[in-house]
Amino acid sequence: MAEIKDAHIVEIPVDKEHQQKVICAMNAISAIQQDPLTEISQSPGHFLLLKLWQREDDIFGRRIAMKEKRMDSIRREIFQLCCFFFIFHGIFLTVFFTSSLQDHHNLCQKWWIPSVLSVSTSLVLVFLVQVKLYRYWKVDRQLQRERADGRALTRCIQELRMKGESFDLSTEPQIGKRMKSSSVEIKWKPLTWFSQYRLTICLVCFTGLIFSACRFILCA
Repeated sequence: MAEIKDAHIVEIPVDKEHQQKVICAMNAISAIQQDPLTEISQSPGHFLLLKLWQREDDIFGRRIAMKEKRMDSIRREIFQLCCFFFIFHGIFLTVFFTSSLQDHHNLCQKWWIPSVLSVSTSLVLVFLVQVKLYRYWKVDRQLQRERADGRALTRCIQELRMKGESFDLSTEPQIGKRMKSSSVEIKWKPLTWFSQYRLTICLVCFTGLIFSACRFILCA
């Protein structure tokens, strides 16, 4: 008992720097415990939903990349067809004018043969260009839908990460839902069509110009 009475408490001095470190560590631990990602990892439902949405977001990214590659490929094909179109007319006009200088009278009587050949070949190339353009704009519309759906899904993922466990599991991304066309869009639809297929219109006009020029030169 005497030893217990003689015992006394020894105070260990703690400097302010050490005390601040302890407080910072405790604040960090508290922040980690309140972190939304930590809450999501502790909630099976939220964690599974986050994984599913991340997986869908990755699929959207792959689809968008594939459609962008497809559009690049179609653009190259359209460029090649246009090159063939102008190369053909360059060769045709060279042969045509050379023949007209050598035998103008006989060529004038059979003017429809080279004209039909030129128009037929031109129309085939123009048709192929039109098909490629149709596919291009079809893929472009699909790409715009994929991007819109991807943005909607990304917003939901960000909202889930910010809210954590308080996020409503019944929330669904606005995927596949389209706005109805307005009267303004319907009114300007012909202008949109013209802007998309102006290349085809230019090629047809160029074909008609070549046909008229050849007919005028032969029968002049």
